[in-house]
This record gives sequence, structure tokens and C-alpha cells, in this order.
Amino acid sequence: MKDLKKLISSRIHEERLVCLIILMNRYKKADDVVKKEIVDFHLGNLEHINNWDLIDLSSGSILGDYLMDRDRSILYEMAKSDNLWKRRIALMSTFAFIRRKDDFDDTLRIAEMLLGDSHDLIHKAVGWMLREIGKKDIAREEAFLAKHYKKMPRTMLRYAIEKFDDKKRGHYLGKS
Repeated sequence: MKDLKKLISSRIHEERLVCLIILMNRYKKADDVVKKEIVDFHLGNLEHINNWDLIDLSSGSILGDYLMDRDRSILYEMAKSDNLWKRRIALMSTFAFIRRKDDFDDTLRIAEMLLGDSHDLIHKAVGWMLREIGKKDIAREEAFLAKHYKKMPRTMLRYAIEKFDDKKRGHYLGKS
């Protein structure tokens, strides 16, 4: 992990990206012990996972996958963080639950926590995850929207309803 520590600590974005790709590939082939080491390394280096693409690439594949059948309380702690990147990691880690288990509860709870977030990178991520839920269970996405769409930031709402037909999009955007 010494070489990976050097990569993840680099000031060069692409070197941090390569580190995360290596970690993801190792994680896929690893046993439970090595997976835990990779997750610990990931969590121990969050200050270097500080760009949307690094987070979106790795969070679901490492942390999300690891938490699939484990306690997920760390995601809620991260969602409450003052750190933008930790909040995004919390949400994007839930992508694994959506993809692999059709498990939407944590995504929806964290999305609800982040409704008032001021950063557009959180708005985009929440909207994206809501749209992903809608691909698997449109009723769950629309139940969330029915409750929250009037107070959702516009970017978040637009991402969430991007695949809706014009009439349904118009309803949520107040154009019908």
C-alpha cells in the first residue's frame, strides 16, 4: 500500500485517479480481509478523494459494495459532514445498493438529508441517484418527488426528472 499511498497523496489528479482504479480492481478480486484493508485505506485517505469524478468512480465500487450487507451508519455521518466531498461520497456509495439489490432506502434517506445542501455538485448527485432509482422503481422515485419536488433545488429536480416525458416533466417544473 506504500506505493498507493504515494499515488493517492499526489497533487496530480490523474495519479489519484490511477490509485483508485488500482484499488477498485484489487477490491473486485479480493477476499474479505483484503477488502477491509482497501476500504480502510479508502476511508483513511478521503482528504485526497476530492473531486466529483474520483468519488463517482470509486465510492460505489469500494465503500458501497463493502457496506452492502453491513452497518451503513458511516454514510449518515458523512452525509452530515461540512465537507462537500464526504457528503457526495455518502450518497454516491449508495449507488451500489441501487444497482445490485434494488435497495433504495439509504439513498432516499440520504437524499432527503441533502435536500437543503447549497452545493450544485450535491444537487446533481442527488438528482442522478433519484433518476437511477426511477429506472428500477418509478413509483419510489415519484413518491419521493411528490413529497419534496417543490423544495428541491432546480438542478436536483431537473436531473431527477430528465428521462420523464414532457408532460410529466412539465408537471414537476410547474409548467402544466
